[in-house]
Amino acid sequence: MGAREVGLPQVVAADLPERVTIWEVGARDGLQNEQAVVPVDVKVEFLARLADAGLTTLEATSFVHPKWVPQLADAADVLARLSPVDGVRYPVLVPNEKGLDRALEAGVRHIAVFGSATETFAQRNLNRSLDEQFAMFEPVVARAVAEGLDVRAYVSMCFGDPWEGPVQPAQVAAVGARLMAMGCSQLSLGDTIGVATPGHVEAVLRAVTEVGTPIDAVAVHFHDTYGQALSNTLAALRLGVTTVDSSAGGLGGCPYAESATGNLATEDLVWMLDGLGIHTGVDLDRLADTSAWMATVLGRPSPSRVVRALRG
Repeated sequence: MGAREVGLPQVVAADLPERVTIWEVGARDGLQNEQAVVPVDVKVEFLARLADAGLTTLEATSFVHPKWVPQLADAADVLARLSPVDGVRYPVLVPNEKGLDRALEAGVRHIAVFGSATETFAQRNLNRSLDEQFAMFEPVVARAVAEGLDVRAYVSMCFGDPWEGPVQPAQVAAVGARLMAMGCSQLSLGDTIGVATPGHVEAVLRAVTEVGTPIDAVAVHFHDTYGQALSNTLAALRLGVTTVDSSAGGLGGCPYAESATGNLATEDLVWMLDGLGIHTGVDLDRLADTSAWMATVLGRPSPSRVVRALRG
């Protein structure tokens, strides 16, 4: 059954944006924790199918050291074999200057750095203190900007940390402001363990904009651990956010939260946005077909409720 056959009702809300950009992370964040290595051919086909479905920002891979993320050791091969589609961006995650060197060698034009809003996660994920992480990012961002690259900044643990508990909005705002001051063009706020609720989302977004980060430079990245990803997204849209991160088929998970169900599924997001009359340019049926195909490749059902409803 297809989305059109279901007859999705559409009610346009006056306080929401007309268009939302979906930052698709399935090929990177979605696959990075898979235990069995996904072949390069499959990754390249996955990216091609996502582009064919109308997604225009596809985070393709990461130049992290293979020791830490073996699944993405083939980053250079994936990019070399990729057939870019006009109008589609293929950003990559770059952890440090060595990663930037590899990205430049591969001809990448859009990169992302990955910071933390909390001290403990900075230590565990980056082996740096909260302050030291900025010293690591500064030369990466400066060089990238000088080379004409666009740089996005991710901030993880923006709503809760499994070691530190709830995270204060002012702390998130301060970290984000420092990253933007380096020259990053966009700030993606991550609910890494999926504990956010709409009121907390509003508080964090207001804190972030109050210190000078414009709302049109803010993206949101929600996990659906407690079933709040869509309601959190709607809260962000009502405050002016127009870029939302998601993963096709709900691929990916959080190793820091028990029973985490992973990233917000792109299909679930598109279903909601279509119903609200918000334009994304995404063909939901083609996207659902892609995620059903990937679920077969991975040998397990898709976590996406919409994929399951449309494709069984």
